Amino acid sequence: MGAHSVFLILFSVIAIAIVVHGQGQAGFISIDCGSPPNINYVDTDTGISYTWDAPFINAGVNLNVSEEYGYPKNPVLPFPLADVRSFPQGNRNCYTLTPSDGKGNLYLIRASFMYGNYDGKNALPEFDLYVNVNFWTSVKLRNASENVIKEILSFAESDTIYVCLVNKGKGTPFISALELRPMNSSIYGTEFGRNVSLVLYQRWDTGYLNGTGRYQKDTYDRIWSPYSPVSWNTTMTTGYIDIFQSGYRPPDEVIKTAASPKSDDEPLELSWTSSDPDTRFYAYLYFAELENLKRNESREIKIFWNGSPVSGAFNPSPEYSMTVSNSRAFTGKDHWISVQKTAESTRPPILNAIEIFSAQSLDEFYTRIDDVQAIESIKSTYKVNKIWTGDPCSPRLFPWEVLLMSLFLYFAARRNLSSSGLHGPIAFAFRNLSLLESLDLSNNNLKGIVPEFLADLKYLKSLNLKGNNLTGFIPRSLRKRATANGLALSVDEQNICHSRSCRDGNRIMVPIVVSTLVIILIAALAIICIMRRESKIMYSGAYSGPLLPSGKRRFTYSEVSSITNNFNKVIGKGGFGIVYLGSLEDGTEIAVKMINDSSFGKSKGSSSSSSSSQVSKEFQVEAELLLTVHHRNLASFVGYCDDGRSMALIYEYMANGNLQDYLSSENAEDLSWEKRLHIAIDSAQGLEYLHHGCRPPIVHRDVKTANILLNDNLEAKIADFGLSKVFPEDDLSHVVTAVMGTPGYVDPEYYNTFKLNEKSDVYSFGIVLLELITGKRSIMKTDDGEKMNVVHYVEPFLKMGDIDGVVDPRLHGDFSSNSAWKFVEVAMSCVRDRGTNRPNTNQIVSDLKQCLAAELAREPKSNHEKKEVVKEKYTKTKSTVQNYSSNEYNSSSGSVSLSFGDYSTFGPMAR
Repeated sequence: MGAHSVFLILFSVIAIAIVVHGQGQAGFISIDCGSPPNINYVDTDTGISYTWDAPFINAGVNLNVSEEYGYPKNPVLPFPLADVRSFPQGNRNCYTLTPSDGKGNLYLIRASFMYGNYDGKNALPEFDLYVNVNFWTSVKLRNASENVIKEILSFAESDTIYVCLVNKGKGTPFISALELRPMNSSIYGTEFGRNVSLVLYQRWDTGYLNGTGRYQKDTYDRIWSPYSPVSWNTTMTTGYIDIFQSGYRPPDEVIKTAASPKSDDEPLELSWTSSDPDTRFYAYLYFAELENLKRNESREIKIFWNGSPVSGAFNPSPEYSMTVSNSRAFTGKDHWISVQKTAESTRPPILNAIEIFSAQSLDEFYTRIDDVQAIESIKSTYKVNKIWTGDPCSPRLFPWEVLLMSLFLYFAARRNLSSSGLHGPIAFAFRNLSLLESLDLSNNNLKGIVPEFLADLKYLKSLNLKGNNLTGFIPRSLRKRATANGLALSVDEQNICHSRSCRDGNRIMVPIVVSTLVIILIAALAIICIMRRESKIMYSGAYSGPLLPSGKRRFTYSEVSSITNNFNKVIGKGGFGIVYLGSLEDGTEIAVKMINDSSFGKSKGSSSSSSSSQVSKEFQVEAELLLTVHHRNLASFVGYCDDGRSMALIYEYMANGNLQDYLSSENAEDLSWEKRLHIAIDSAQGLEYLHHGCRPPIVHRDVKTANILLNDNLEAKIADFGLSKVFPEDDLSHVVTAVMGTPGYVDPEYYNTFKLNEKSDVYSFGIVLLELITGKRSIMKTDDGEKMNVVHYVEPFLKMGDIDGVVDPRLHGDFSSNSAWKFVEVAMSCVRDRGTNRPNTNQIVSDLKQCLAAELAREPKSNHEKKEVVKEKYTKTKSTVQNYSSNEYNSSSGSVSLSFGDYSTFGPMAR
């Protein structure tokens, strides 16, 4: 036992005699991560009651920081920092917190980290933090003695909150302390909705340099950092200030001190720089009047951010604290808050405190709580060791829908629960896994009867109970599922009867046995006939793939005919076939894509028509991919049909069709620059997921506006994965494969070398971006009847520095010039000759968000200005296109020879 452990045990014994500072800590969870077993103590510095962490997690190892940083050489080291819990195993390890207030409430969660060379490696790790399934922040340390503190304000979506440490290959994650504090649920940006968490950027107690930063009178146990530049004065009071009228409740030590400028006419200014210009910041400024103003004196304040007003004029109250915040997020790289006095004010501005948070959107989906609780109950019943902690739904790490298809992944590395040492009766908790499709409990020590509730698992296709000590009979409802609905049921015949009447072996009558054998023989013959018919279907080339995951269905042709009202309404046509509008039993509208024999893309040098086997293969590729890819910017898969007569893929219905048709319709008149950017970002995020979020990665191979679908909110989703290519071993370097795709979008490098990689999709996406920018098709006709690629259409305007000539005239000049130049730069960087010179999709998403930020920051143009831009643009465009040659474009291959490469120099200053 280390010196710290002995010291801490002695301290905890002494602490028993201390009156615990429990008052004011109702609902607090304070965990000393890595402390010795059964250690609970009161921190004398803060009065906070801490507990050991074993009740909250059962993964990781406990270690002390090295003597160089801990006891006894550093006697002032806070107790929670003297030891750590380290997680050398597993990609993700989670603490399970169950706050007393339960779900729907706001909580402050704080995690503390001090490395202290606890592992003797002198290697500072870097890792990520998550709250439930959503990213919180990255943990980086500058030195071994630094105490890194991370805070987040978040609403609880359930009664359980998971705080997870995620290993990203840069060292072993560890944690020193974890704390949860209940908050007033009506404060801190609740007007923005509960789909946003606030990550602490800074919390400053302005004008006070002598405090500890952590005060027992702070109801929420926030940590306030003293802040008072030399150019500021400090004002203090000993009088009473009411902190209870405001839900924010700053402690006395914070609100009774304030900063003011040394010159009465100067403002109080704070600034910071964000590494990500898309980050959304919210600031909360605290005010209270601390001076006794005379009758002829007044203090009136206004707040500005980057020169724009944040608040109207107001007077700080001498009686109570008040909090002012921005209702619209601060975005951009550089931020500057200025607290100024008004022209009528005789006294300088003051500021008592300020908190700055960044907004973190909660984009990921949670696992159904019933499923999580059921699995936890099963593991508890059978004493199964956990190999995962926290909500298993984390899209980039643990795709829940795939896990749910195979329950075994929660318990062991095997493909089932067979031979897992389970004993006792079959747990009732299995009944709550309502979406379960396969359950293998064979070769365990399960006892008792076969429970009837197993028949309630309506999606169950396979149930294996062999190799156990189960007795009795098979419930009638389960037998019915096995004979009528195709449930594959395996049991030990010597122990289990197939009907209630055979429980007593001495009472089994020969006629019943004979009847049973006859029934079994007839059933066997029927099964053989069905299997022979299925084999014929498979031999014909139709796809017979794995069972669909939860929520997905395999439809018969008659069902497809029914849900489309006998193929009544056509909503789309293409080389693949016809798309029909359909409706499920619950009224959900769907799109049914019927597959033709000539429906899929052709490879370079292939025959003019695809063979039946090629159709089947590509149908299988798309169906299998749709089972595994799940992202809000990919078209959601509902099911498929492949019954030997027809093949169909069934998607969610997208009310606004595909982007190509939308850009060509009258609706495009209302497609603003901002909406186009949102569509571009949505599409880029879908592509980014395929390239970097899927394991193994996927290259789409047919990115085009016709394969980007728009829902009723104009949110974009990528569809049509028939030509997609899965890359082996998580490697996107390249594979050699036949060229497939659509002329006008095909990457010329891929066309010439047959080498496919993610940059091939990037080229195609660049063409999509140019279509969004210009409103033109990928291949268009000039007035002379010649074919021209959209890249060649744009080039002459870029050479002249004319952005208005590039952008779709239907926008009437209503766009930010800075945003437009950046958007064009991104698009043209995607269509560079060499793939190595093109950006990856991560960079594209980031750049497009910068374009959107520039557009949101601009001032709209007047109607007169718009009309003048449109008039000038029409004249320039007609003249430029007529005088530009398109001979460099090879329309048969879709290849482009650019006359210049790097467009990074183009922009407003280049004109």
